[in-house]
This record gives sequence, structure tokens and C-alpha cells, in this order.
Amino acid sequence: KKKAPKAIKAIKEFASKAMGTKDVRIDTKLNKHVWATGVRKVPTRVRVRLTRKRNEDEEAEEKLYTLAQLVEVSSFKGLTTETVDTA
Repeated sequence: KKKAPKAIKAIKEFASKAMGTKDVRIDTKLNKHVWATGVRKVPTRVRVRLTRKRNEDEEAEEKLYTLAQLVEVSSFKGLTTETVDTA
């Protein structure tokens, strides 16, 4: 019934599997994009950029967390997964 919370949970689950961290944080722009048309009418597809970052908090259980950000694209045709290494 309430699709927007399920969509956020699905994004978090996907990010957790893809990046291998339990701590997943959703960027405010991505959250607003999912909730923009209301709780029931969520966007069918969303382009997401996932970045693994070091946790600043000393008492955190995990050393790394994943940040999910919105990438605005004109169309979803021909998009592939891109892996970028910034060392």
C-alpha cells in the first residue's frame, strides 16, 4: 500500500548488497525524488550513485558506510553500471 517507504528500503537493500556494508545512508535529494509524487506514486526507475565512505564516528560498529545519491538522467536507455576507483 505505502510504496515510498518500500522503495527506500529497496534502495538500502540494493546498496547494502552491492557495496558490502550494513550502514546505508540516503542522500536528501534522493529521498525527495522518491517522495516527490507522494507516498503511492513513486518513480519506476531511479539512477543511483553509491559511494563507500569512512565513518567519522569513533564508536561506530562498522568502519565504512555507503552513501546513496541521486543521478539525474534524461533517459534510462543504454545505461550500464560504471565502477570508478578513486584511490
